[in-house]
Amino acid sequence: MKVRAWLKAIRLRTLPLALASIAMGSFLAAFDGSFSWNVLIFSGLTTIFLQILSNLANDYGDFKHGADSAHRTGPSRAVASGAISPAEMKTGIIVITLAALVSGLILISHLLTFGVIYFISFLAAGILAILAALGYTMGKKPYGYAGLGDIFVMLFFGIVGVAGTYFLNTGTIRLIHILPALSTGFFATAVLNINNIRDVDSDKLAGKKSIPVRIGRLAAVKYHWFLLSAGWVAALAYNLLDFRGPFQFLFLFSTPLLIINGNQVAALSASEKLDACLRKMALTTLFFVLTFGIGLLLEK
Repeated sequence: MKVRAWLKAIRLRTLPLALASIAMGSFLAAFDGSFSWNVLIFSGLTTIFLQILSNLANDYGDFKHGADSAHRTGPSRAVASGAISPAEMKTGIIVITLAALVSGLILISHLLTFGVIYFISFLAAGILAILAALGYTMGKKPYGYAGLGDIFVMLFFGIVGVAGTYFLNTGTIRLIHILPALSTGFFATAVLNINNIRDVDSDKLAGKKSIPVRIGRLAAVKYHWFLLSAGWVAALAYNLLDFRGPFQFLFLFSTPLLIINGNQVAALSASEKLDACLRKMALTTLFFVLTFGIGLLLEK
């Protein structure tokens, strides 16, 4: 029974989204002729640990701040429901933090051959990622309660995830890769936005000032359309600027899924029905990255 509670707290369905930026960076590296399976495996493993850490910390933090009240319409949380005690959750958070550190150190160990400065820079980025995972809802001033979650998702699920993975494979950075990194970040932020629209009422009561709480549901739906559109435009711009062949536009097959998601978020007024939209947006993001990456490789 406890194993089932931990699996629920880990939120397995969120893990594919965490891998989107790693996959994007790996596809770009392979397209440019430099790819390492070790980097893919350990960057993916580290990212999964960070996502699990974020999920556990969010479960614990929202319980402590009262966001997981009876008014919440999303899935029940482990600590709030009593399935896992606060002490047990804190232990789990420590264990996953250590796992992320170990996996991350293995991932960046080869950077010592480039120079200590590169190793230290990535180590600092990894520590910041851990602090970001913990600080979303934990602590006295969690940034998620100030409505800053979207910025951190864009940064770590987009720019840092994609650019970092690419650099670990190639040892270089290309400025044009900011565009596919932004695409991944915009779509990941859209997933968070759906989550925040769903929880808008309970978040208000808990004092969690997410973007939808700050601007209202109607404006949050428009913001959602912006995120979907901006991600699509950034991907299109990249492939037009670095055009090699028509297969690069394979990602356009994800367009109907993006439109469907935007329409459903706009149409569904019942918060509990938005949970399915959240899951579909996460899968759509992964489908976008796969079609984008496969299209690149077909033109290599």
